[in-house]
Amino acid sequence: MALPAQYRVNPSWVVPVVMFALLAALIIGDPGRIDRQKPWLRITTSVAIAALTVANLIAGVRLVADILTNNKLFANNAIALLATGGVVWATNVIAFGLWFWDLDRGGAAARAHQPYANPALVFPEMLHTDYVPTTWVPIFADYLVLAFWTATAFSPTDISAIKRWAKLMMMTEAVVSVGIGALVIARAINILQ
Repeated sequence: MALPAQYRVNPSWVVPVVMFALLAALIIGDPGRIDRQKPWLRITTSVAIAALTVANLIAGVRLVADILTNNKLFANNAIALLATGGVVWATNVIAFGLWFWDLDRGGAAARAHQPYANPALVFPEMLHTDYVPTTWVPIFADYLVLAFWTATAFSPTDISAIKRWAKLMMMTEAVVSVGIGALVIARAINILQ
């Protein structure tokens, strides 16, 4: 919603309506703590995250295409270009944070029942139990931090990916962040001259 119209999925009401409907279904299906292990809830969660990811991918591709084809949309407005790139980048961080949260250990509902089973990501708190309770498990904020660090440092920093899908997702997020960041910043610097 924060993007200029040419970077949104058309018609512009589609993504907000779809996201609201999916979110409403998830809240009705599992109100409060996310702990119901029902296949339709898991599928709905994945569809909602995929919809967000695809909408952001479309915006990112359009932005990159505009930059590479020397579109005059931001010819004299570096601030608007940086703001648009920032929204795409931030949405990318949120989307990958949601993917890590949804896929690690079978998702939030599975973690509620078996919090220590089959991790794909190893957080420092899991290794340094002197500083946290032994019952520590990651929450969404931990996955969001992982996504942020991957997008800014282009590496997992102190969180280790031990499953191939997690490594590939982190690599994908870093590539997207480098591409968006480098192109947007380079074009904005060119405009400022």
